[in-house]
Amino acid sequence: MTNLAAGTAPKKLSRRNASIGDRIFDTLNITFLCLLMLVTLYPFLNTLALSLNRAMDSIRGGIYIWPRDLSLENYKYVFNQSTIFHATLISILRLIVGSVTTVFCSAMVAYTISRQDFVLRKFITIAFVLTAYINPGLIPNYLNIRDLGLVDSFWVYIWPGLIGVFNLILIRSFIDGLPESILESGRIDGAGDFRTFFNIVLPLCLPVLATVALFTAVYQWNSWFDVFLYNSSNINLSTLQYELQKILQNSSAASSAASAFSNPDAAANAVTPLAVRATMTIVASVPMIVMYPFLQKYFVKGMTLGGVKG
Repeated sequence: MTNLAAGTAPKKLSRRNASIGDRIFDTLNITFLCLLMLVTLYPFLNTLALSLNRAMDSIRGGIYIWPRDLSLENYKYVFNQSTIFHATLISILRLIVGSVTTVFCSAMVAYTISRQDFVLRKFITIAFVLTAYINPGLIPNYLNIRDLGLVDSFWVYIWPGLIGVFNLILIRSFIDGLPESILESGRIDGAGDFRTFFNIVLPLCLPVLATVALFTAVYQWNSWFDVFLYNSSNINLSTLQYELQKILQNSSAASSAASAFSNPDAAANAVTPLAVRATMTIVASVPMIVMYPFLQKYFVKGMTLGGVKG
């Protein structure tokens, strides 16, 4: 009796029995993926090496993936700034509040305009899409923010970008792909729109919500220009990215001043814009690198949806 007749799955064929063509394909595939990995990792490793190398030595060049003159002076220079830790707390608060509110509000609006029985769904969709093509400009935006009383306020980081058109269309397209039978089964059980949204739609939309959350978190974490426009006079609302930008500007002046010192040790330990820029990149990217693995599973997670009620 065969394995299939006995109810057991057949054994996989060993790669030893693979044809020459299969082995050539596997070799080329592995080689290509390894090269792609090296090309992807090299910029980050090179930046990390520059940040860990003595600043004045980095000017000579020739640093690739390993520091030639190991030093932590670049990180000491960045973290010795008095405002850096408070700015980091503001950035973390901005990331959390901005990501949660944007994902939640975008999901609610996307669910609303996805319903066929909503009368104004086409009008609201067009109104949102038009905002992606029509930009009034910097001055009208500033006047609008000022008239809303958001200047010199933490909420200027949250309200203007609360609902993004791209995020809205992305979530709505995902909701449109959900089987109508699942939503209909909730209505048969007496669930209203709010219960359907919270108990059915949101759990099924976790992959797209995680994607939007990552996009929003990256934007909130890396944004600094709005701080410069609206809150530059309030040091208590400054963010990490804005403080790093100021550190980069100050490092240019510090490097020029060090070159005029008569003390060679002072010039040798001076920072340079290149080293500070590399250090800033590492400091700013670490939170995103730490957060990404927790959201990655939603990007590759498959969904098996059925409309059969248990």
